[in-house]
Amino acid sequence: MNAPLSSAWPVPVSVAPDALADIQAEFSRDWLRIYDEARRGVLAPPADRRFRGPAWAASAQHTLLAHAYLLSARALSRMVDAAQVSEALRNRLRFSIMQWVDALSPSNFLALNPDAQQSVIDTAGRALSDGLANLVNDLRKGRISHTDESQFEIGRNVATTPGQVVFQNPLFQLIQYAAQTDTVHESPLVIVPPNINKFYILDLQPANSLVRYAVEQGHTVFMVSWRNPLAADNDGVDAATWSQYLDDGVLKALQVASDIAGQPQVNALGFCVGGTMLASALALAQARGQRPVAALTLLTALLDFHDTGILQVFVDETHALMRDRQLGQGGLMAARDLATTFSFLRPNELVWNYVVGNYLKGQTPPAFDLLYWNGDSTNLPGPFFTWYFRNTYLENNLKVPGRAQASGTALDLTRLDMPAYLYGSRDDHIVPWTSAYASTQLLRGPQRFVLGASGHIAGVINPPASGKRSYWASDNPALPGDPGAWLAQATEHAGSWWPDWSGWLAGHAGARRKAPARPGNTRHRPLEPAPGSYVKVRAT
Repeated sequence: MNAPLSSAWPVPVSVAPDALADIQAEFSRDWLRIYDEARRGVLAPPADRRFRGPAWAASAQHTLLAHAYLLSARALSRMVDAAQVSEALRNRLRFSIMQWVDALSPSNFLALNPDAQQSVIDTAGRALSDGLANLVNDLRKGRISHTDESQFEIGRNVATTPGQVVFQNPLFQLIQYAAQTDTVHESPLVIVPPNINKFYILDLQPANSLVRYAVEQGHTVFMVSWRNPLAADNDGVDAATWSQYLDDGVLKALQVASDIAGQPQVNALGFCVGGTMLASALALAQARGQRPVAALTLLTALLDFHDTGILQVFVDETHALMRDRQLGQGGLMAARDLATTFSFLRPNELVWNYVVGNYLKGQTPPAFDLLYWNGDSTNLPGPFFTWYFRNTYLENNLKVPGRAQASGTALDLTRLDMPAYLYGSRDDHIVPWTSAYASTQLLRGPQRFVLGASGHIAGVINPPASGKRSYWASDNPALPGDPGAWLAQATEHAGSWWPDWSGWLAGHAGARRKAPARPGNTRHRPLEPAPGSYVKVRAT
């Protein structure tokens, strides 16, 4: 979603004189205090983790520099808050100032970072040569390394739950995981992950795999593994549309799983963009008089795009038109552009932290499965992306019955009346939890909403054995329109939300029967072992 901040960006920005005088007075007072403490040798290092190293604390000059930087950053932030502009432009100002302020931190420059300088001394200069090698390697890859990627291999130590690919077409492979219990529920579970990332965030390693957990609870689990289209592909996949992804992707996966399980309906789970696609596909099926899903789970998914959090700074008609002209008839939305955009939503954590560690200190980042997955981005077909961007983020058409169309059919999410389990993460910066909650006002069936602690990924990938975090839930079936009112009467529970979801899903999965001896059936024979070949195609 790389885009100019806005076509409205050149609008002059002013601050009320009284507010500006207050900001200037506060800056002067704080600067005089900081300078006085530095002169007397009592200035403590700032709490900001960028300046916590012992070398910062040992250098009075660098400690003063860090405080001056943070003081200036606060003044700029206050000026944005006081600017006499629309709230939309204020948010874009905040985002722009954040990028500049974080980039200009003295910790990001070798000449101003005593901790990095000490690393050079301690390693007799090796930190410089290793840092340069890391930089060259990342330039070659076209992205910053967030983890030691040499420690992971798809199918060996990530995405390892046993199974078989039982179907594939030009858009996806369908994996059926092998049963790990003697009996299984009648209704299988079909998982639709986002096609903006690869599915194995839900199957990282055995200890934190939602897939393995569901299989161990006695569910026959199917997983959609989306194809990662490349510029070299010549079969027209770069022109795939939103309608094709619903018909030939989501609905086809549900149909194949239903056929293999011998059940007229399946249960389905959609994660993030996968949830938006799943709900849209079910609305398309509903309009055709079909009901392929008995119970629906949506994890950190948007159906109502009224509030999309920080991503809103990239959304305007100018950007949409640019993408329409560039990609509307074909071509690929590059994984590199998408990954860069999401990294700069949290620049200190996902950009500058690694610039300092990888390049200034010559360190190899530690092995971390989640960050390995995060670096394994995917390209998107241009027509799919442009439809999605305009109809969701820009125009919020899915919320209005009949306004969005797929395959020439009007979509109405308010006709979806199957039982639904909706999950949001409290600190999610990509799908604000209040926006995940907004789906409760669109869907019409019995619903359970659960709010997990932490963010977009860490909140979802929270296995019970870890004993981490918490979640909020309410046994009151009434779901008020105000998410704050729901939270006020919800109860916090320690640990993972997974058992809560598993108990709910079991109530909608039918009786148990003997587990299938092998994946597939006579019409859909195993093609290759899980995780399949599509997931191993890298975009960069």
